[in-house]
Amino acid sequence: MKLLLKILLLPFSVLYGLITFLRNKFYDWGLFESETFDIPVICVGNINTGGTGKSPAVEYLIRLLQKQNKYISTLSRGYGRETKGFILAGNSATAASIGDEPFQFFRKFQNIRVAVCEDRVEGIHLLLEKQPVPEVILLDDAFQHRSVKPGLNILLTDYNHLYSRDWVLPAGRLREFRCGAKRADIIIVTKSPENISDAEKTKIIHSLKPQPTQCVLFSFIRYQGPQPFYENSFQEKLPSLKDHEIVLFSGIADPEPLIAHLKPVCKKLHTLRFSDHHSYSRKDIITISEKFRNIVSENKIILTTEKDFSRLIHQNICNELSDFPVYYLPVEMDFSETDKKTFELKILNYVEKNQ
Repeated sequence: MKLLLKILLLPFSVLYGLITFLRNKFYDWGLFESETFDIPVICVGNINTGGTGKSPAVEYLIRLLQKQNKYISTLSRGYGRETKGFILAGNSATAASIGDEPFQFFRKFQNIRVAVCEDRVEGIHLLLEKQPVPEVILLDDAFQHRSVKPGLNILLTDYNHLYSRDWVLPAGRLREFRCGAKRADIIIVTKSPENISDAEKTKIIHSLKPQPTQCVLFSFIRYQGPQPFYENSFQEKLPSLKDHEIVLFSGIADPEPLIAHLKPVCKKLHTLRFSDHHSYSRKDIITISEKFRNIVSENKIILTTEKDFSRLIHQNICNELSDFPVYYLPVEMDFSETDKKTFELKILNYVEKNQ
């Protein structure tokens, strides 16, 4: 049935793909203007519709560049925010004002500047007017924003949903034809198995058909320990999940890797799935609470993702969960030692040469 639906939608995919293809060609031919900047601008994006791990990738870059004492600015669209135009994150920032992912960057990292703007060119110009002037700008989810020509393009593709095996919207999840991947300098296959074999890597690289100048690397998810949702004595850090039943609720594009990680390490997993960037209502919180109360076991917790935590922490509806043991699970992107050295060397070489 799914295959039949895809076939029926294929003509619309071809039309959508042609429109985006022509738009990209207009930029390539110089009919549409792409602006370059005199400082390092690194773009992290994808040609799939979400779920490739952009936030962990941006956070990896922040950590790497902060070790080099670089002053960093991140610029995002701020998907799902209730504001418009250029917003610079300050003490009053919330997920509602700047979006959940930018707010996550702002909450986690000191001494960086976090901004959102639909117009990336305008956003960069406004960032460059601020003091201190950023030494590196990280563009979050800007692979299709051709009005800016980044100095380094990083393209992410999910190990379980490679763009080379997908179709253009609406039949598939691609934002443009696969040939758009040629714009990337580095291609990272995210959410790979940590112990992925060389043979599997070769098979995937063959499927992606990278250009001779493109570097293909493989990253995996490194899950951190559950962190208390509320800062109070009622909640303590958990040494282990193995004796606990978990109510997991999430509003992310692809919760499957998280579910696969949790099932073997807990007693029992109960899941509640919401759409990506879901705006939680009081009814949702009641549903989560009831799910928790209906579990007979004494060793039980509520767990969510760090992105959901960033979205919920300033909402009053969260107070209804404050009597329960609620945690969130941070994740980080990581590489094998070989790919880590390759990736970090490429990033640092680019930044130093374009400082």
